[in-house]
Amino acid sequence: MLGSQFRAMSERVRTVTALTSRLNLLPFEDEEGKAALLEQILGRPLPATTTVYPPFFTDHGLRLELGERVFINQGCTFLDFASIRLGDGVMVGPKATFLTMGHPVDPEERRQYLTGAPIEVADNVWIGAGAMILPGVHIGRDAVVAAGAIVVDDVPAAALVAGPRGTVRRRW
Repeated sequence: MLGSQFRAMSERVRTVTALTSRLNLLPFEDEEGKAALLEQILGRPLPATTTVYPPFFTDHGLRLELGERVFINQGCTFLDFASIRLGDGVMVGPKATFLTMGHPVDPEERRQYLTGAPIEVADNVWIGAGAMILPGVHIGRDAVVAAGAIVVDDVPAAALVAGPRGTVRRRW
């Protein structure tokens, strides 16, 4: 992502950061206020059966698609510029993080542009507390991502993934 696309993204990030700051200061019981701010953040009304507990963080919002009966617990982060889709019945534990953007590994390229890939979470998935889902990951229907897991590869349907994945892959 370069030039005008980066500038447009930066402007949207500033707008959404202001909106999420307001959302996260509302009294918990202010359902109308939360719904109105989430509609501005997402660019459409939240499905009536979907629940989002603040604090809630996103950098773009317009590319975050939430299905029916989705539950997002407190303190979750969705960096959605490359798009995130949560299917119907997805449950997300507290402090889970979804990242669709990153930087090149090469130090010469790192400050020149961003890279990204969408995240797709199928129906009826449970993402545990503190899990981190990285760019390009697809999680299959009925899967469970354990608390604290770092997901870098696709998860098949009806599977449990757990544990850290921080291994040396390349050196320079």
